Amino acid sequence: MDKLKILGIDPGTNFMGYAVISIVGETIQCICLGTLKMKKYNTQQEKLKHIFQRIRQLTKHYKPEHMSIEAPFFGKNVQSMLKLGRAQGVAIAAAITADVPVSEYSPKKIKLSVTGNGNASKEQVQAMLSQLVVINNPDDSLDASDALAAAVCHYYQSQSPLSGASNYNNWSDFIKNNPDRIK
Repeated sequence: MDKLKILGIDPGTNFMGYAVISIVGETIQCICLGTLKMKKYNTQQEKLKHIFQRIRQLTKHYKPEHMSIEAPFFGKNVQSMLKLGRAQGVAIAAAITADVPVSEYSPKKIKLSVTGNGNASKEQVQAMLSQLVVINNPDDSLDASDALAAAVCHYYQSQSPLSGASNYNNWSDFIKNNPDRIK
């Protein structure tokens, strides 16, 4: 049975959560979970460089088929939004330079997908993930669990019949695999 790997990212310039999940059948297993801590770096450029390098390491080592990243949400502090947007942009650039397609989800969409409640707390998301995912290397940070939630959200969204995802590339494939559906 084929394995599907998804890299989840919770972007930030002081802490960036990351997680890689592997799906075999209907089992979701977390094979990598962690937090990149960047408070020790003095400049934004150093932080962005380390984000880029870590995403490249993760894509090279785990070879995910997709990356899911949490989108910045509207905040009152414009400087924080700018920094977060830069961190997200660098993470996306690192993934696409490794030919890993990227999907972006709002925090509300991620929470809704994982818990059924778009207004769930980070702690509620973390608790639900412990029920949904086999986690071999736990990391108690909320940044890591947010990254894990982003990956799980992408998996659920790509499996939804409403997502438009399909196992067929064209009508010929569909007809070949479903001859009884032709009238």
